[in-house]
Amino acid sequence: MRMVFLDADGRLRNGWWILVFFLMLAAQVTGLRLLTPFLMRHGIRGGQWVEGLLVLFTLAATWACTRLRGTSLGSVGLVLDRRWVREAALGTAIGGALMLAAAGMVWAAGGVAWGLNSARGLRGLAVGFLVYVLVALFEEGLFRGFLFQRMLEGLGVWPTQALMALLFALAHWGNPGMHGAIRVWATLDIALAAVLLGLAYLRTRSLALPVGIHLGWNWTQGNVLGFGVSGYAGEGGWLRPVLLRRPDWVTGGAFGLEASCFGVVAVVVAILLLWRWRGTKAAACLS
Repeated sequence: MRMVFLDADGRLRNGWWILVFFLMLAAQVTGLRLLTPFLMRHGIRGGQWVEGLLVLFTLAATWACTRLRGTSLGSVGLVLDRRWVREAALGTAIGGALMLAAAGMVWAAGGVAWGLNSARGLRGLAVGFLVYVLVALFEEGLFRGFLFQRMLEGLGVWPTQALMALLFALAHWGNPGMHGAIRVWATLDIALAAVLLGLAYLRTRSLALPVGIHLGWNWTQGNVLGFGVSGYAGEGGWLRPVLLRRPDWVTGGAFGLEASCFGVVAVVVAILLLWRWRGTKAAACLS
């Protein structure tokens, strides 16, 4: 019975740590749901602040689990120093470049034309940036943080990458517009994006690069180019895209560039480039 819970070194097995993490997260989310009616009676309704709470919940569960293991947040790639900021900025540029490349290919294929959105300004770009910072911190903390690293330790790299790609795609399965050809291309693109983000962690042993890529991807796609982001239209972008008479699998339709075949091409190229990169010196020391 002892071997069911403990490994050969007498430590709790990774599968049980994953369960502990999810139980902590579930307890916090359940508490929020129980509190929601009280908040609504006092005029406090769900909105962008919910994303902030989800970040805090994920961070709290991660902190508690690392403390119980006798480690720190640094062990899961959360160290807010100059290197972290540099890698997050680099990731944001990479994510933005991927979306610009995909949009450029859609345009070259005659799938989209653009005009300026006169209703948008710098404030809209800034607010959108902050919202997508929270989205990136939450999703990367959940999918590439403590859970991902326990799976790496227990299963190895590629089984973990494959399983997390499946989970990441399933997490977006119920998004608006998931039907027909869009569902096929969007699911493929999102699964490949999970592999890309996982590889970004593996090459740096930090969440900074994946958080940055996720942020740049969403913000550029939605708040700059004006496309939908994973099926959510948002409030519009700096540009106003006009989709032309091409199939949804070319333009991405209302779902966004993630449902375009060119979005898939951009992610595959990024995976190949990251695969060839040896990674940072810090990551090499931790490997």
